[in-house]
Amino acid sequence: MGAMKKFKYIYGPVPSWRIGSSLGIDLLSQTEKICSFDCIYCQLGKTKSYSLSRERYVNEAEVVKELAMLPSDVRIDFLTFSGRGEPTLAANLGDAIKAAKKVRTEPIAVITNSSTIDREDVRQEIALADYVIAKLDAPTQEMFEVINRPGETIRFHGVLEGIRKFRGGYKGKLALQLMFTKENANCAGELARIVQDIGPDEVQVNTPLRKCPVQPLSESELSAIQGLFNGPQVISVYSSHKISVKPLSDPDTLIRRGKT
Repeated sequence: MGAMKKFKYIYGPVPSWRIGSSLGIDLLSQTEKICSFDCIYCQLGKTKSYSLSRERYVNEAEVVKELAMLPSDVRIDFLTFSGRGEPTLAANLGDAIKAAKKVRTEPIAVITNSSTIDREDVRQEIALADYVIAKLDAPTQEMFEVINRPGETIRFHGVLEGIRKFRGGYKGKLALQLMFTKENANCAGELARIVQDIGPDEVQVNTPLRKCPVQPLSESELSAIQGLFNGPQVISVYSSHKISVKPLSDPDTLIRRGKT
């Protein structure tokens, strides 16, 4: 199993309360986080320099090589494009999803902070995935700046309209992930109305349980917020079952991606 430590672009599998056994794929794979936000709760640390344009960081052929190295008996529920930053900032995300589908049979998920979803090319690429988890932590530009601290050209209105457009044409499963802290807990009702209007397949009510700069809400506080969301399937980080998974990646790889 020593060869498993050579993985550079894939990591895990990690147990996910949302999607089971998740094998991560990192198309950014840099020492520093590559992101368009500097969320107050980010487990990867501060965004030292914002990335606001899409670039090619990792050749998808390198990802395919690593996927081909996986042992035949590894249990994977989803191949998940996430990693050390915002995956849609990788200009070849769509090509990488297509390439992964050629060598693996598992469904593919993309976890996005929604910062680029107002772009048609991004919507077309993430639509290739079977499951898209999109972030929505705020109901207004003001709270958006408090919680997500976006790059200066990113506007909440664009994020919201992008999510709505994506919902209208997407054939797969769309989940909205809402991360709650004391800063935005009072906005939960307003967020619930926006979510109901969008009509996702699933709502993921979250609070930061991993080590980060802010404190999580209590189970009772999050449960009260969860009760505001009606209609689609609503799941919570506190009440969802997390499976036991043995990772193939070495501990350092997981730590660099905040998976401890």
